[in-house]
Amino acid sequence: MQNSSEDGLKQVSHGRSAILGFQHLLAMYSGDVIVPLLIGTFLHLSAAQLTYLVSADIFMCGIATLLQLKRTPITGIGLPVVLGCAVQVVAPLKSIGGTLGLGYMYGAIIISGLFVFLISGLFSKIRKLFPPVVTGSLITIIGFSLVPVAFQDLGGGDAAAKSFGDANNLIIGFSTMAIIILINIFGKGFLKSISVLIGMACGTIIASMMGMISFASVAQASWLHFPEPFYFGVPKFDWSAIITMILVSLTTMVESTGVFLALSDITGRKISSKDLARGYRSEGIAAMLGGIFNTFPYSTFSENVGVVQLSGIKTKRPIYYAGFFLLLLGLLPKVGAFATVIPSPVLGGAMVVMFGMVGVQGIRILQQVNFNENSNLLIVAVSIGFGIGVTVYPGIFNALPQAAQIILNNGIVVGGFLAVVMNLAFQMLNKKD
Repeated sequence: MQNSSEDGLKQVSHGRSAILGFQHLLAMYSGDVIVPLLIGTFLHLSAAQLTYLVSADIFMCGIATLLQLKRTPITGIGLPVVLGCAVQVVAPLKSIGGTLGLGYMYGAIIISGLFVFLISGLFSKIRKLFPPVVTGSLITIIGFSLVPVAFQDLGGGDAAAKSFGDANNLIIGFSTMAIIILINIFGKGFLKSISVLIGMACGTIIASMMGMISFASVAQASWLHFPEPFYFGVPKFDWSAIITMILVSLTTMVESTGVFLALSDITGRKISSKDLARGYRSEGIAAMLGGIFNTFPYSTFSENVGVVQLSGIKTKRPIYYAGFFLLLLGLLPKVGAFATVIPSPVLGGAMVVMFGMVGVQGIRILQQVNFNENSNLLIVAVSIGFGIGVTVYPGIFNALPQAAQIILNNGIVVGGFLAVVMNLAFQMLNKKD
């Protein structure tokens, strides 16, 4: 199903890169737009304010992505990554914005971004804590822990709705999935590379023919909107809000580490501690810019790892196009709104395949591990078990303090932490023997 590594690293033409970039944009667009919609609706923002929030968020996704692509002495992981707003910020930002106000919410985002920037060098030293048994477990967790999200979209998006699992939703979702799979089996060359884009386009057309698409969001969107610094007012600072967002930032750094390592393995480009530090710094700067322009913190999206894996195109040129498209859509809300008409089942069908591919990439890394050693079996079994378990039932830690819940409700962080700690513990025991 994959192009050869050599083919994947060849530079593709600008026209094809633009199409591949658009495929990356569609893969992340809905997942990113949902964050400002959830937070803005909860905080009772007006229609005009919500329009600004969505547009500015998309624009800043483009800025954050471009920051990561170009390697400088200070910033840029230099891998084909796409950045968006991390979904784990939704609950903490709702809490801060709802109790203290928008100014304190954005003040906490700015300080947490500065924190990430300052500790990037120190945090990058954890690279040695990620041998294949840990890396493989973490990437497997990242992929398979996202599958429930994909299935929720496959069923219609809202598990509590009466229409969830409706036959029309399943027909559209499974049709999208089938088209992607068939193109990967029978397609060749560039056609195979854009299987996700074709599958989503065909799924959307099928949904339109079934009367399941509304263009109301397009009609209501404005034509042009520029991001403005401090649109919702100047930032304010509160220690509890700042500490909360710093804890959230630590979880996103762990998750980004897993994505960096996954892309390193897929592209065959080894990354050093200095590379990781540049990647973290870029995310820190992106978060500070998010606070200044009154949007959100940004982290590397796991969704797009599956796109790289499926397309077999491992160069950065398509991601540059994706970044510029995000900037354009952020400035032209009416154009960007067209991407929001893609039904949830279409996204779900595509994501089942993409997230599954990320999980399989983790399994491929685990093939390097010696499972004749019982310790390795335990590390993989316990970390993946906890990672997926917490993802499905995050409420298991509801009795703990809120600060602990922020960290422990993230299955990727819990599974990754257990893999690192267990690996270190077994190493120490083996040295004593």
